[in-house]
Formats: sequence, C-alpha cells, structure tokens
Amino acid sequence: MDASISADERREHFAYCVQLFGGTTAFSRRLGIDERAIRRFINGERPLGDGLLEDTAKALRLLIAEATTAEAQIAATLRFPPTDPSSRFGDAEYPLPRFPA
Repeated sequence: MDASISADERREHFAYCVQLFGGTTAFSRRLGIDERAIRRFINGERPLGDGLLEDTAKALRLLIAEATTAEAQIAATLRFPPTDPSSRFGDAEYPLPRFPA
C-alpha cells in the first residue's frame, strides 16, 4: 500500500481486509482483538496503527497459505491441476467438471 494514502483510504482498505476474513467476528478471532475495537478502527473512532496493519498483513499471508493448501487438496481429490487464481472458472484451460445427471 502506498504510504501517501489518506487516513480514510487506509481505513477503507482495512475494512476490506476484515471482510476478506469473513467479517468482524472471524477477523476478531483470527487476530485476538475485541470486535468492538475492530469496529472502532473501521469507523475512525480509533487510529489505525502500523502494528495493527502489519498484523493484518501477516494474517492475510497465513490465510493465503491456508487457502492455497486447501485448494491443492481439492484439486488433487478431483484430479485437476491447481488453478491459476487469475484464470476464470470454466475457461478452456481449466474447464468446469461435468457431473452425470
């Protein structure tokens, strides 16, 4: 993230990151932070410190690793190669499976 972004943009991006975890409750559990405090960071009642953003980035990296492992296990079960996250589902390179009716 660019260091020159405004406090509002920083807060909006933090709120987006919270949603990537599935919302305030899931984020709270993941980082061990009270839900009310998270809501206060999001609505601007409390300033977002660099430490919180660093912890958020670390948790996002862990979430990426967990999701990548889970996706690889599914792909292995279905005998599909792991997919490129930038590819679309059902395109020619990674067609969607056809299940018998």
